[in-house]
Amino acid sequence: MNSFEQLLFNYSCEPLYVINAFNYKKYTPLDLAESNKELLDFDITSAEEFENYINSLLDKKQASVAFGGYNETRKIYQRSNHFFETDYKKERNIHLGMDFWCSANTPVLVPLEGKVHSFKNNTAFGDYGPTIILEHVIEGVIFYTLYGHLSLESISNLTIGQEFKKGEELAYLGDASVNGDYAPHLHFQIIKDLEGSFGDYKGVTSLNEQKRDLNNCPDPNLLLKVY
Repeated sequence: MNSFEQLLFNYSCEPLYVINAFNYKKYTPLDLAESNKELLDFDITSAEEFENYINSLLDKKQASVAFGGYNETRKIYQRSNHFFETDYKKERNIHLGMDFWCSANTPVLVPLEGKVHSFKNNTAFGDYGPTIILEHVIEGVIFYTLYGHLSLESISNLTIGQEFKKGEELAYLGDASVNGDYAPHLHFQIIKDLEGSFGDYKGVTSLNEQKRDLNNCPDPNLLLKVY
């Protein structure tokens, strides 16, 4: 664990939340890795079929939210030219954040005090859709959290520099019509260096850049303590 990861881990000994009203005891893991053979039983490129699959998993596990995905290699991105490359080492298919799958319009919470750095509707097929990036400071260290796949309303009244306290409502989850054509979910990502990005930062990396990008985007569970 490097110094930044240790800083995130030490911030709180208690779990922190980015999805409203659900205790982590009501969460269940969701495996979207290309090695998961269950995904062969339905069309993962269909947002409707994907949502039905997630809902069936939640019912089976008696859970409210499905979570997972950090450093997970996924096939779903092959449907979009936004990610695809003919060279497999350049193809972006390794997930850099943690996903939380539940119903559209579920409130999204701020896990720690911060202010709005930027926001944008990233409209490419398979992209984030409405996205918010917050800036945080812990012990003098500046870093960022990204919230993707939100509703359009979530960014309609925001202002740059707007401050949010820990636990406040930030946004709401969008549906497939606005969130890049996915089943409703939150993409939550921690970023050390935005590298000049505004309202966007890649949430999926390639084999060529995996080591570098994982170092810049550490495991969100260090902060949230979902498991």
